[in-house]
Amino acid sequence: MATARVPAPGEDLDGQLRILIELQTLDTKIAGLEGEAARLPQEIARVRAEVDEMRNQVAGTKTKLDAARKDTRAKEKDLDDSQVKRQKFEGQLYQVKTNKEYSAVLTEIEEVKQQKARIEEEILTLMERHERLAGAIKEAEAQLKAAEAQGAAEEKALREKLGAVEADLAVTRSDRAGVARELPVNILADYERLLRGRGGLALAVVTMPNLCSGCRMTITPQRLQELKPQNTLLPCEACGRYLYWPA
Repeated sequence: MATARVPAPGEDLDGQLRILIELQTLDTKIAGLEGEAARLPQEIARVRAEVDEMRNQVAGTKTKLDAARKDTRAKEKDLDDSQVKRQKFEGQLYQVKTNKEYSAVLTEIEEVKQQKARIEEEILTLMERHERLAGAIKEAEAQLKAAEAQGAAEEKALREKLGAVEADLAVTRSDRAGVARELPVNILADYERLLRGRGGLALAVVTMPNLCSGCRMTITPQRLQELKPQNTLLPCEACGRYLYWPA
């Protein structure tokens, strides 16, 4: 925990406190910018992933259509084979010599007819599937085209925002380095230790009714009396953050 620090003779502790407050403001801004700089690439990846998902869906539907067309060609071949079989059996009708043989050939022909009917029904079902899939592909491709355009616009905007954030971050870090150089090494070390250990907040303003804004714990009357002159860097007795009065 930070300890109270009394100024050395001639030392402007009030000025140092103002510098610490400025430093805290810059560090808070840096933390926000760093969070944004980390978030924006994830947003860009999300936009790309959404478009890629739509693209994959279109490709998947096209694969289904290709499979249906392949099945249709196979069924059409089966239909041709059944027609050849029927012609073969019909040709045998003129060659049989007995009624029994004649009936057997007729049975074969009837089975071929039924097979042909089944194949034709399957082909019809496949053709209807072709039509549905082709329509779905056309609609999905239109949606994909719109999504690609929107995704490109969103990604461009996000990249521009990322560039602005990174530029702002570079300037703020530079400003922070300049402000930090104005502090004595030991005070800066205490501040940065608190910054790391207290979730990025090393200083806390006193809020009504006499609370530490960092941990929301009540500040003791004695500490308040010590704090009022503001000629000493005083920590919160609960969380250790340096306390100061609001401007």
